[in-house]
Amino acid sequence: MTEPDHTAVRVALWRALHLLVDAPPHVLSDEIGLRMADPGEDWRARPDMDVAATARVRASIVVRTRFVEDLVAAAGGTQYVLLGAGLDTFAQREEDTAVRVFEIDRPGTQEWKRARLAQLGLPLPYRFVPVDFEAGQQWPERLVAAGFDPERPAVVASTGVSMYLTREANAATLRALSTFAPGTVVAMTFQTPLDSLTGEDRAARTAAVEGAKAGGTPFISFFAPEEMLALARECGFSDVRHVSADELNRRYFAGRPDGLGTSNGEEFLVATAG
Repeated sequence: MTEPDHTAVRVALWRALHLLVDAPPHVLSDEIGLRMADPGEDWRARPDMDVAATARVRASIVVRTRFVEDLVAAAGGTQYVLLGAGLDTFAQREEDTAVRVFEIDRPGTQEWKRARLAQLGLPLPYRFVPVDFEAGQQWPERLVAAGFDPERPAVVASTGVSMYLTREANAATLRALSTFAPGTVVAMTFQTPLDSLTGEDRAARTAAVEGAKAGGTPFISFFAPEEMLALARECGFSDVRHVSADELNRRYFAGRPDGLGTSNGEEFLVATAG
């Protein structure tokens, strides 16, 4: 069995850490990702699991998933597409939902995930859509071949992906999504430029960029909010909005005595196909 993507594992562990060390109410309750990752008994001793140092990035990870899943809930019975799904567990946590879940990811990651879920006896209600992006495979066609109905609206999530892609690759994704059925909602995270950050957010971004580069997955693209909105319009969307980290903090972290909140380095583009 192939190994999972290291970034996907780290995200799953941060979700689990939120449940273990942060006070309720929890923004997201996901312990299945930890079971799937099976990182060993000493996983909390990893440097990237330091409770204090990772508080804001941990909050960012859980809130971006919660925000997208709230969009799915608001859309009612629909189709949910995850681009770069990693170790997402929506289909296991919400196994009774009528939402049809499509996960697009690299073949090796999906092969590992399928086998791991089977080992754990967990449901596999996904439509897996393996795509080798480096080979130039066209994911919209593969999505339809997997049973996606192009005549029906969907919620499409791309979280924690845009910074690893060039501007041109992000534009290609947005152009493809703008042709989806009217009412399709696209939620895409993006990283703001370093000079827009201060204090601990700036330090955390610097560390993340250095770590990503050392790990062979460098951050490539950064966007100011107005730049991301303009790009989405250029790619065919007319209904676009920016959801800031401040807005996410007001919605999901207000009034917490522990002061937990998301970093200002990651924001959302929400675009609706017309």
